[in-house]
Parts: sequence; C-alpha cells; structure tokens
Amino acid sequence: MKYYTYILTHDRNHIFYVGVTNNMYRRMSEHKRATFGTHVGHYNIKKLVYYEIHRDVRIAIRREKTIKKWKREWKINIINKMNPDWVDLSAEWDLKKYERSYD
Repeated sequence: MKYYTYILTHDRNHIFYVGVTNNMYRRMSEHKRATFGTHVGHYNIKKLVYYEIHRDVRIAIRREKTIKKWKREWKINIINKMNPDWVDLSAEWDLKKYERSYD
C-alpha cells in the first residue's frame, strides 16, 4: 500500500494545506470539489504542488505533522525542489472517475 503526504496551495501560493492520504486521486477529487464551508474550499486551496510517497502510514502521518510545524520558508524550499514552477501536479489527472455519484 502507498501513502502520500502532500501540500496544496491556492492560485497565489500564499496559503498551504498539508495532508495525508492512501489514494491521491480520490483525495484530489475531493479537494477540487470542496465547497465554501470547508477550509480548502473557503480559501480555494486546490493546487497540488508537492507530494511524497511512503509505504508505512505511520511514517506518512509523522511526516505530515512535521511539515505542518515547519516555517513557511522550509515548505517553499521543498516545493521548489520538486516543482520549481509551482504547477498543479494533478492538473492532467482524470479525477472524474473518483467523483461520488449521489443519483
């Protein structure tokens, strides 16, 4: 099983959201559909700019908690190493198949 620690931001790259999941496609689909009533939806934090893959959920969670405590500069540094242009790494993913149907 794979577990992902990830960082999202919004269009201006000022606000960060750090999370962990075992299904990156499903989780990004949820984030992209987030509404105003949620933290991600309220601030429009829907751009995936960084992620790590782990085999142990405990390590992924520990890493999430560590990154959340980091200074802003440190988060920017790890994003720049993986994604210097700060593009949405999930932009080309077909997330429609992960949307829940309520019909």
